[in-house]
Amino acid sequence: MPRTLAAAAALLLAAAPTLADTVAFTHAHLITVTGEEIPDGTLVVKDGRIAAVGPADRTRIPGGATVVDAAGKVIMPGLVDTHSHVGGFRAADESGPIQPGVRILDAVNVFSSGYRRAVAGGLTTVNVMPGSGYLSSGQTIYLKLRGVKSGAVRPEDWAYLDKEGRVLGGLKMANGTNSMRKPPFPGTRGKSAFLVREQFIAAREYQAKLEAAAGDPAKRPPRDLDLEILVEVLRGERVVHHHTHRADDVMTVLRLRQEFGFKVVLHHVSEGWKVAEAIAEAGVPCSIITVDSPGGKHEAVNLRFETGAVLAAAGVLVAYHTDDWITDSRLFLRSAAMGLRGGLDRTTALASLTVNGARMLDLDHRIGSLEEGKDADFVILDGDPLSVYTRVLETWVEGRKVFDRDDPDDLLHAEGGQGAGRDQEPFLCCADQGGES
Repeated sequence: MPRTLAAAAALLLAAAPTLADTVAFTHAHLITVTGEEIPDGTLVVKDGRIAAVGPADRTRIPGGATVVDAAGKVIMPGLVDTHSHVGGFRAADESGPIQPGVRILDAVNVFSSGYRRAVAGGLTTVNVMPGSGYLSSGQTIYLKLRGVKSGAVRPEDWAYLDKEGRVLGGLKMANGTNSMRKPPFPGTRGKSAFLVREQFIAAREYQAKLEAAAGDPAKRPPRDLDLEILVEVLRGERVVHHHTHRADDVMTVLRLRQEFGFKVVLHHVSEGWKVAEAIAEAGVPCSIITVDSPGGKHEAVNLRFETGAVLAAAGVLVAYHTDDWITDSRLFLRSAAMGLRGGLDRTTALASLTVNGARMLDLDHRIGSLEEGKDADFVILDGDPLSVYTRVLETWVEGRKVFDRDDPDDLLHAEGGQGAGRDQEPFLCCADQGGES
């Protein structure tokens, strides 16, 4: 017999260790993102994946499934944040401006309450980055927030892994004012580009030596952890996530990309609306932000709500990000809503929070939409996702509930209050690294 959402939630929470393999959410408004919205739909979840999605009157519910009556609720894919700092930030040190060998993996604190805030905002996947006071501050990590409430203490247990079991992530790079500091950091934009070009040339030479060695240990050059990562970038095995704001800085990134052929996602892109056609011509996606510079960042002064619409109209793949804490993860839905106010169409706005970000992380085969066979990462809302009045009721990752607004402790992290941020690391980027990340 169907249960109300609240009653079913209580039942599932109580039975968490022996959760039924199959759960069917019926009569919900389903936002699939890659297909039409379904006003009266059923979502079937089995063994951590989406088993079926479709109209309620045409979607079979397997026998023995726990049935949840979600009438009046909205279900959409879990949100994908392409640029966050929850649970981590400081990785590189002050010894040099380019440190690709450094891993945020080794600085992630899985006990940070930032992850509780993230799932309270409907986020299920986050690209956690080191900060941007460097031309390259190191390797990012793609985290699946399955670890929230699971007791998993290793970041590797939260991370997306490749077929060989290696942690997936990109390389964080930056230009503009953040890295323009006293030596050994560059003092000018020209010197910044010079140092990056110099390192990629060194990486090409290192790659040639590796290929000439043909696997012979005696012929291999001495290991260089920084150059190894840049070789991965040159081979297309690791995407560059590039912080950039001003139009001239954007063009510098595109110039370096053309010269060295690496795969890149532009992040922030405050003045992307000025050079949208050039970005589109390069075929480069943009992960943008609608609120920036809490303390006054000069190069973000021309940020506009219309940026997403202008880029999308030019043919650029657009996603939004939080840069948490710059935008609190609990308010991520509002980023696309502000993009909508700036002229972005609804379909793209919803995709910009989900599947478009998944595409930028090369994870869209698993997440980003409600489709059969994909991971059962989804959010249950009490209204339209682009309404300021809407609240996240539940967040599910791989068929397991990681946030429930009816849980007093979860509600504390969603709304704030004494004790909500007791494990949160202080946000130190602006004071310590010359600007937001």
